[in-house]
This record gives sequence, structure tokens and C-alpha cells, in this order.
Amino acid sequence: MVETVWQQFLTGMQQTTWYEYVAVASGIISVWYSRKENILVYPTGLASTIIYIYLSYKYQLLGEAAVNVYYTIMSLYGWWLWTLKDKAQQHVVEISLSDKRWWKYQFVFFAAFYVTLFACLTFLKNGFYPGAIPWADAFAAASAFTGMWLMAKKKVESWYWWLATNISSIPLYFVKGLVFTSVYYLVLLVMASYGLAEWKRKVKLR
Repeated sequence: MVETVWQQFLTGMQQTTWYEYVAVASGIISVWYSRKENILVYPTGLASTIIYIYLSYKYQLLGEAAVNVYYTIMSLYGWWLWTLKDKAQQHVVEISLSDKRWWKYQFVFFAAFYVTLFACLTFLKNGFYPGAIPWADAFAAASAFTGMWLMAKKKVESWYWWLATNISSIPLYFVKGLVFTSVYYLVLLVMASYGLAEWKRKVKLR
């Protein structure tokens, strides 16, 4: 079993395209900037999401393709939101913790997207894309949708959703043959842990 997985890993790495390398590199840089609360999180992230739209569609990860379309739109929104300043030239959006109301919002947001995506992916699997994995793809996509929305709002809890996205995406991409991307999500998992700790520290300092 271990030998089979290792062989699959080696084969997948050999088949990795140059644009997948670019997507992974720019994605890692984007997450590093998000940890630092740096506006460059958005332009670097856009390079990654645009490439992954193509890759996800190609490998029948339709939920992930939808996620990356959403990422692209939300990156533009977040870029604009993070630049907003009040009359005192202070940023309008600052890192903050979710209250009970915001916790309710994010769980409803996640549940709505999960149910919708699962239903759509199940339909597509039965009729057009037999290689789709509806339950896993929908979970990874819905958690990512939630994380990106909360990231634009600079909510600390966005990192919890990124952790869920990364954990679910590691095996999802591996079984699809996108091994380098699977390793990428493992790196993002570690970075998300540090990001969560760093944003919590910033909230305490304020």
C-alpha cells in the first residue's frame, strides 16, 4: 500500500506542469502575505486562482473550479475593502474575532454552499463528469468559500476554515493525480496554523 502511494506520488510529480508550479508558488506567497496582513495577498493570489480554474476544470474538480472563480471575484473585493480608509486615514477593516452573530453567519454560509454544491456536483457526476467526488469536493469548496469571505472581512476565524479546506484538499487532489498541488495544500495547512496564531496575537495587541 505504502509503495503504491509512493509510486503514485513520484508519477504525479513527474507529470506536474510548469503552470501548476507557478500556481503553487504564487499561492504560497499569497498566504504568506495574508499572515502579515499585507495587501499583496490579493494580486499574488489572483495569479494562483486563475490557473487553478483551468486545472480544476481539466481534472473534473468542479467544486474547486467554482471555488477559484469565487476566489478571483473575492480577491478583487477584498483588495478594494482592505484599501478603504476613514477620514482619519485609518483602515476601515481591522482584524477582529467573531461574536455569536458572526459565528451563526459563517455556519449558515457554509451549510448553504455545501448543500447547493453537493446537489449540483451529484447531478453533474451522474450525467457528465463521472470522475467527480461530490461530498469531498463540496466540503473543500464550501469551507474555502467561507474562509475567503471571512478573510476579506479580516475575521480571525477565516483561518479555521482554511485549515478545514487544506485538510480536505490534500487527499482530494492526490487521488486526482495533482500530486504537487496535494503537497501544496500540506504546506498551506502548516502556514494556516501560523496565520491563525499570528492574527490572534494581533487582536490581543489591539
